[in-house]
Amino acid sequence: MTMRTDYCGRLSSNDIGRTVTVCGWVAKRREHGEFLAFVDLRDRTGLIQCVVDHAHEIRSEYVLAVTGVVRPRPDDTINADLATGDIEIGDASVKILSQSDPVPFQIDRAAEVDETLRMRHRYLDLRTQRMQTNLRRRAQVNGAIRSSMESQEFLEVETPMLIASTPEGARDFVVPSRLHAGTFYALPQSPQLFKQLCMVGGIDRYYQIARCMRDEDLRADRQFEFSQLDMEMSFADGDDVREIVSIAIADATEVVTGNRPGSIPSMTWLDAMDNYGSDKPDIRFGMQLTELSEIFAETDFNAFKAPSVKGIRLPGGGDTTRNRLDQLTDRAKGWGAKGLVWIKVGANGEVNSPVAKFMSESEIAGVLKELDAEEGDICFIVADKWRRTVHVLGLLRLELGRPPVNEGGYNFLWVTDFPLFESISEDGSPVPAHHPFTMPHEEDISLLSAKDDDTEKLLEIRSQAYDLVLNGWELGSGSVRIHQRELQQQIFELLGINEEEAQAKFGFLMNAFRYGAPPHAGFAFGIDRLTALLSGEENIREVIAFPKSQSGADPLTEAPTEIDPGQLNELGLRLLPPVT
Repeated sequence: MTMRTDYCGRLSSNDIGRTVTVCGWVAKRREHGEFLAFVDLRDRTGLIQCVVDHAHEIRSEYVLAVTGVVRPRPDDTINADLATGDIEIGDASVKILSQSDPVPFQIDRAAEVDETLRMRHRYLDLRTQRMQTNLRRRAQVNGAIRSSMESQEFLEVETPMLIASTPEGARDFVVPSRLHAGTFYALPQSPQLFKQLCMVGGIDRYYQIARCMRDEDLRADRQFEFSQLDMEMSFADGDDVREIVSIAIADATEVVTGNRPGSIPSMTWLDAMDNYGSDKPDIRFGMQLTELSEIFAETDFNAFKAPSVKGIRLPGGGDTTRNRLDQLTDRAKGWGAKGLVWIKVGANGEVNSPVAKFMSESEIAGVLKELDAEEGDICFIVADKWRRTVHVLGLLRLELGRPPVNEGGYNFLWVTDFPLFESISEDGSPVPAHHPFTMPHEEDISLLSAKDDDTEKLLEIRSQAYDLVLNGWELGSGSVRIHQRELQQQIFELLGINEEEAQAKFGFLMNAFRYGAPPHAGFAFGIDRLTALLSGEENIREVIAFPKSQSGADPLTEAPTEIDPGQLNELGLRLLPPVT
């Protein structure tokens, strides 16, 4: 016999007159006279009010089965804010299925509770409407992704969780081997090498909703363990990959929001940095960076004698207080700027700035013209090397103008043509901006042979790498891969990885490439991040059932914990004192 006939939140006025049985938790109990009580019963679908006799023994979070007749509520008790607010279950009998101790926080006020307390009792937090909705959205995203990839003829292939340690940019989590004492497995930071092996193996179109682990500092959009859509395809270029991923993203967004995003625009890395000061620009608002260097080409103001002078305008920011301006200046210096110049625009073009006396009238007029500054606006200017200028103004732009995550719609953006190398190290070798299997642009490959005295040329090499950005969050990255062994070895040598070291770290991939590797390209995006943004959440912990805290601890299970000495002995391990 079925324990319940209906879910609480799915009853409606169409059910009036039916005898039903619902099961759930007591969200609230209100006494009505000596023998009568109203009990709000909650399950995953919502609430229903039940009118019961002799409810004195019922407490919050007790688990009940309630049987009664659905009837309309009296007009003066209708709750328009509740989906079932016009009906109730009357003539109800109650069976207590499970009792509850007093809970450490009210379920309907969990958002006001300290996060550590919520995470320590995550099983209670999961009962909230917020978490129920977020996890359901996450499941919808997963389902839409699978359906989309399979409709595009991708094959789901599971890759190993215990692998050899390979350098991928973050620290590995390692697992000691009992059978091979003194050796370790690594948990995968991504399935990168294995999905490339799938291409060598003729899989042609691979995908996986993969669990990945990285031992790196946590923040709002990062956890030790996370889920991503991982995909790879053969005989394809970046355009092909971006088209496939755009369809999957549109399918996932539509199933959650009901609206399908249009085609996703594209922007080069150079344009993103130059105009927004970020490789993951939030394009929901304006305040783009404007080049001012030409205005100050002949300036007498030493602070503006720099390779790059740029500015941004805050519309209506003219009433910003001096205290706030001092705070912003300190923030800019903390981000690496030598200083921050501000200019307030008053009536009739009058300006207020502590540096106005050092600037000529034509320079001030030029700044106001280039920034389209009007009365009541404020302009901010930074002068330095280009990378620092755009970095500081990009952060300032977000500080001043970025809307809350749940405002402004969903603005997806492809960022392409990232640099292959991000800097030159002290020993003269380039520092890779991506993993070492990223294909350079064909027309830039000749720059790989830059002479020792011209290594800066390496920084001009563009990679065939691309990121997907949503509202200023990097959702994921991908690239066309190197599939020729000679080019791959040339990249390794530039990075200071000799043939012996390359064989030790990536031998199984390099060996596979000896047997005919097809041209291939791929991508991966974070499902946690996508779901958080589609749910209007600032933190991915709110869309993960059992996350770690900001410190990396798990208040629920108290992990990480010490290991029993017997287990250490079995693994041939002993603990040394912590390094101080």
